[in-house]
Amino acid sequence: MAPPQRLQRSCPFPDAVRRGLLIGIVVATLATGACVPAEDAVDSTAAPITTTSAAPTVTSTTLVVAPVDDRGETWWNDRVFYEIFVRSFQDSNGDGIGDLEGLISRLDYLNDGDPTTTGDLGVTGIWLMPIMKAESYHGYDVVDYRRVDRLLGDEETFRRFVDEAHARGIAVIIDLVLNHTSRAHPWFAQSFLGNEPYDDWYIWDADPGANPDAWHETGNGSSYLGIFWEGMPDLNLTNDEVTAELESIGRFWIEEFGIDGYRLDAIKHFVEEGDQLENTVASHEWMRDYNAFLEEVRPGTLTVGEVFSGTSASASWVPDDVDITFDFGLAGAILDEIKRGKGDLLRRFQQTTLDAYPPGQYGAFLTNHDQNRVMDVLFGRVDRAKLAATVLLTNPGVPFIYYGEEIGLAGSKPDEDIRTPMPWSDDPGGGFTTGEPWWPFAEGRESANVAVQDADPDSLLNHYRALIHFRNDHGALRTGDVTLLDPGDRSLYAFTRTDGAESLLVVLNFGREPVLEYELPSGTVVFGEGWRPGEPIPPLSGFIVQIDG
Repeated sequence: MAPPQRLQRSCPFPDAVRRGLLIGIVVATLATGACVPAEDAVDSTAAPITTTSAAPTVTSTTLVVAPVDDRGETWWNDRVFYEIFVRSFQDSNGDGIGDLEGLISRLDYLNDGDPTTTGDLGVTGIWLMPIMKAESYHGYDVVDYRRVDRLLGDEETFRRFVDEAHARGIAVIIDLVLNHTSRAHPWFAQSFLGNEPYDDWYIWDADPGANPDAWHETGNGSSYLGIFWEGMPDLNLTNDEVTAELESIGRFWIEEFGIDGYRLDAIKHFVEEGDQLENTVASHEWMRDYNAFLEEVRPGTLTVGEVFSGTSASASWVPDDVDITFDFGLAGAILDEIKRGKGDLLRRFQQTTLDAYPPGQYGAFLTNHDQNRVMDVLFGRVDRAKLAATVLLTNPGVPFIYYGEEIGLAGSKPDEDIRTPMPWSDDPGGGFTTGEPWWPFAEGRESANVAVQDADPDSLLNHYRALIHFRNDHGALRTGDVTLLDPGDRSLYAFTRTDGAESLLVVLNFGREPVLEYELPSGTVVFGEGWRPGEPIPPLSGFIVQIDG
């Protein structure tokens, strides 16, 4: 979950609410279904408690990624995940809002299920940003945990999506927001009124201490905790009834729809201890128990934790509390070093990451839905974006690609501008919709679209395709040991990945000049073209080498 200023609601409440008239608006919303279609209005009855193309030169082998139903101990290490904001991926009915039906129609773009073809992207995992019924466009303020947002589809369509993804060998994880709900959730209205058993489901009237901005007055003398903003009150996870309900919700999506895991939002904020609002011992303990519960429901359920902190704090959650966490420090270092034109500091960041986590048990990424997009960070430079993709997809962690990164989709804050519709073509509707898109397309879509880049052998899209298929085909890149190298020049970033008899060298020149002198293992280039070991390494280039012997 992003910091407070990064989340905006699509149905803002009047200024008077922010001066303390919150509950009257909440009750009115529950009674009238304001800001939602009439057929999608929130039921004011409290929910029951339940406990229950051409490409770079590549040497390819046979795909060995395990099918979805073959769940080894860390099956996620064999996969490349693709993060999707459903609202912006593909509209099927012309209302300008992407939906699950549209997503199903684009699955072959992600993976056509045939390992012998290379025209698909080759991803083997999908992470869906929130699809549950919510108050805001982004979905992180849930009002019904067991219902698909009707703007995106319905439960039967979601079930079909999971089945279609699985048929193509794609695992599916979904966002699950456990730290807070929407203030329009029926639980919150009942809690405010003091109605049992919901009176203690949220955190009320505590001393704000050193964190007054996290507390919000209701206008009747009471206040509640909402770490991110007033519209998302924090659940009381020390309440056993709340925990039981959240366990039931976790079971529901696994058993009803067959999903493969969860991306768990804002886990570092789960349980506060005095003025400490993040990474508390109690938060770790709660998540550890929840993780164990999901493992009982279905062994091998993947849990991916969002810990927007440094590497040390993020790694402290793995492997007992969650299976993997995203490493934000490494993601920032990759892009910063490419901009700087040096690789020596990235080597230090990567070593810190390797030392902190169990082998391969972290989420590697470049940017996500809360951050400025790669192409903006790298000043629109496709050559730099290719370098970043090469680092990401040869990394020993589990790679996650934010939708549109593979075509160089642009976007900087505010949030809506980094979650814009996917441009499939340069048509007026961008191939995304036959209507008016819910948000304008990002600038530059005349070249940053799938159709144009599909036809260009040297495009960023085809670079991503080739890299993902290469990773899928080579176990050394997925689960092999990693050794960071010092090649003797600060512009270079190099490492080896070794798995059994296969040993690969990854070498990248982040600099603006050729590197003439270096110390690297010899071998044969199996990914990339225009260089052979022993020759000067071209500027802004990356290669994968099969090491001799």
